[in-house]
Amino acid sequence: AETQARVRASLRRRYRAERRFRAYGVLATLAGVAFVVLLFGSIFARGYSVFTQHYVSLEVFYDPEVIDPAGARDAEQLRTADYQALVKAALRARFPAVEGRRELRELAGLVSPGAAFELQKSVLADPALIGTRATVSMMLGDDVDWLLKGHASRSAPAEERRISDAQLGWLEALEHDGRVTGRFNRVFFSSGDSRDPELAGVWGAMMGSLLTLMVTLLLSFPIGVAAAIYLEEFAPRNPLTDLIEVNINNLAAVPSIVFGLLGLSVFIGFFGMPRSAPLVGGLVLTLLTLPTIIIASRAALKAVPPSIREAALGMGASRLQMVGHHVLPLAMPGMLTGAIIGMARALGESAPLLMIGMVAFIVDIPRSFTSPATVLPVQAFLWSDSSERAFVERTSGAIIVLLAFLVVMNAAAVIMRNRFERRW
Repeated sequence: AETQARVRASLRRRYRAERRFRAYGVLATLAGVAFVVLLFGSIFARGYSVFTQHYVSLEVFYDPEVIDPAGARDAEQLRTADYQALVKAALRARFPAVEGRRELRELAGLVSPGAAFELQKSVLADPALIGTRATVSMMLGDDVDWLLKGHASRSAPAEERRISDAQLGWLEALEHDGRVTGRFNRVFFSSGDSRDPELAGVWGAMMGSLLTLMVTLLLSFPIGVAAAIYLEEFAPRNPLTDLIEVNINNLAAVPSIVFGLLGLSVFIGFFGMPRSAPLVGGLVLTLLTLPTIIIASRAALKAVPPSIREAALGMGASRLQMVGHHVLPLAMPGMLTGAIIGMARALGESAPLLMIGMVAFIVDIPRSFTSPATVLPVQAFLWSDSSERAFVERTSGAIIVLLAFLVVMNAAAVIMRNRFERRW
């Protein structure tokens, strides 16, 4: 009886310990999920408004005296005309009582500087507009858009607002006329960086990321797979290969900025490659992702049962034929999964790219592997350091786009693994 009591007491202690362990696990999981939700929630709460932009509809007179006084329809003259004067004239026509240089400057400040460029593109596309009148939707300035999105209070004192009382009155008059509308912010997805927040977009950074990742994938995947095949299937077991394997594992844990320093000294300093170019960024990220791809590829090769190798060799295949015709096709899904995970890590890296100059202010969309470019993480870093309040939502918007890319890439890795993986 005494022994049974001790056993029951011991069981109760073990059961209590097991319940505590499960409770700790549940609490840890909930805490992790809560922090992730908090992080994503704060990003989306700050960045969802970037996907809309407010416009004002104004009647514009394409004055020939301003656009083409000579009447020659010369393309260079049409390109260099003062289209900002047309914007100011449209605003003055709507508010004829506004006088004085200061008030006229404040009135013109309602509309983004990009409105003049939109008028320029319209005239260059259709010179027949010269001399006509048309209702044109013009992008509002960043401070006005910030107010319309509810990020600033209209009832706040004038010194706490970025727009004056006069500008607020003109804006409310335009709203009363139904001239102010919100629409999808296509500029954010079709333009490069800009000093004006309402004109800044992520397309340049997206193209820079795409070109950089193309270079990384084209170099890291074949090199990483070839290295994994050699080390796993052909390399002799000796101290040299052991040293190589240890160094590959250690390189996977090296801080990424070290690879940036290596790229700065070797690719730019020694070989003289251009700074801030996707080619150099891809080479640096290749060095960064190679250890991950090699380790994942070796794990995929080890997962292939030895019986496959023995059967191929038993049928008279050479070692090269055995690897190329039997082992490699079976290990390829795992290799591709490792490559996608490596690419996802490369997409989110910014420190090594900062070292090679991809932190530059890039307005033009990169067209080649040697064009100046930046990438999405660096673009978010640049916007986060800007003093303009409207860049806050641009920063969060760029992070949302980056997260969408990462989610798609990781989902592709999971789908590929589940679809092609074979269980033995």
